[in-house]
Amino acid sequence: MRRLQSKINTGAADFRANMAHNRRVVAEFRAKQEAARHLRPQRDMDRLEKQGKMPPRKRIEMLLDPGTPFLELSSLAANRDYDGEAPSASSIVGIGTVSGREVLIRADDPSVKGGAWYPLTVKKIVRALDIAMENHLPVIHLCDSAGGFLQLQSEVFPDKYAAGRIFRNQSILSKKRIKQLSLVFGHCTAGGAYIPGLSDYSVIVRGTGAVFLGGPPLVKAATGETVSVEELGGADMHTSVSGTCDYPARDEADAIRIGREIVAQWDRPAKWACQQETPEDPAYDPAELYGILPDDIKKSFDMREVIARLVDGSRFHEYQPAYGTTLVCGYANIWGYKVGILANNGVLFNESSLKGAHFIELCNQNNTPLVFLQNITGYMIGREYERRGITKDGAKMIMAQSCSHVPKFTVMCNGSFGAGNYGMCGRAFDGRFLFTWPNHQIGVMGGDQAANTLAEVKANQMRRNGHTVDAAEIEALWKDTRRAYEDQLSAYYATSQLWDDGIIDPVDTRNALALAISASLNAPLPDPGYGVFRF
Repeated sequence: MRRLQSKINTGAADFRANMAHNRRVVAEFRAKQEAARHLRPQRDMDRLEKQGKMPPRKRIEMLLDPGTPFLELSSLAANRDYDGEAPSASSIVGIGTVSGREVLIRADDPSVKGGAWYPLTVKKIVRALDIAMENHLPVIHLCDSAGGFLQLQSEVFPDKYAAGRIFRNQSILSKKRIKQLSLVFGHCTAGGAYIPGLSDYSVIVRGTGAVFLGGPPLVKAATGETVSVEELGGADMHTSVSGTCDYPARDEADAIRIGREIVAQWDRPAKWACQQETPEDPAYDPAELYGILPDDIKKSFDMREVIARLVDGSRFHEYQPAYGTTLVCGYANIWGYKVGILANNGVLFNESSLKGAHFIELCNQNNTPLVFLQNITGYMIGREYERRGITKDGAKMIMAQSCSHVPKFTVMCNGSFGAGNYGMCGRAFDGRFLFTWPNHQIGVMGGDQAANTLAEVKANQMRRNGHTVDAAEIEALWKDTRRAYEDQLSAYYATSQLWDDGIIDPVDTRNALALAISASLNAPLPDPGYGVFRF
């Protein structure tokens, strides 16, 4: 493959301005992430120490093989919710290596309300187990939770994708022979008791670990029985009487040691044979991405410059380079893995939509994973394009993408608006992983467009009703709409709601994609097939 020739002048004023702007954006992201990971009230950390407990990240560090990476997912979940009281949605999720096996790790965070599950905690856990099912990743649960956050029980308990979905997913994982291990460091109360109950293996720490459907206060209130934690659900009872747990551990370090020994007995599933070559660093410095990304969401840039700083050797075989030029398609390698890349260089016209659909079909024919680099304002609108069938051509691209059998990965590099989000494998389309950059914005349309649209609708309504258009009222509507949109378009709003699998620093994208692709190869490829294309 040919090496991409960068046209970026790193000494230009706009490059330096972009560099300064995006370094500030990334510094803000890093500060938010650091706070979510580590900033806790001292009283909560003192409480854990008094109980003989490690912080949850220390547990993960001891569990992982030394020197191996940990791909943390959704580190800023719930950052805009619950008045900031549930950093990372009081749960840590990521992919790492334990005893030589790729696994998904899900850890309760007892430094946040005793590890209580908020509604977004549940959503994060459900997503984690979906990832495990999609990629055939064994799961290690690090259990230490007070159970559902009772003040928000209506959002935690009853719905299809609420807490019950966690246990449903655990059951499906077992059905699919995807292994699960629970390390019980603290209390597993109420529904949380089913986490170890539905795991294939479980280790419980003597003295601090406990598993029960109702704790001593609830038992007393419901039945009048007075019983201690240890009698009701402690390590000795569950490993010698009930058989609910398998191994007692003398402390947390011992539980982690036993857990690593258990994982070492597991078989190693064969990965499917994705094309691979020897990995090679990009020819251009990934840090130059800061100077390529504009300081304004409305400014354009050439996505080939981004590709050149993500892929091996900056080499890229571009497909149909002279046709449908607002969509860049082609083949490259990321850490040796062969991928097909679709990247936006403008609005999707008829030709670029057809080109994208055809390229997706080619990648499926060749069993080549797909990487979508989004910077999209949507599909082109207007009389001419509707007459040419833009809706029909956009539907072809959505059909091809939706029915792909190869793994799909999405990176939100800048804007993601309208149905372009759908064609480029947005959250609704079952990509294996979706990452965003901190400059990213997402919405039905941009703030200005939404404000202008509603202002025009309101003015027309006034005219229809025989009223004079009130300029002050229209302006107030415009400002209110734009203000609301600007807040909700933010990458931090999106990641708070778990519309992605986490914000990442642009320079970390190559490594994040490589770890995600490697994890995806554990799941066998499903049979290919498509729905009906409207011609």
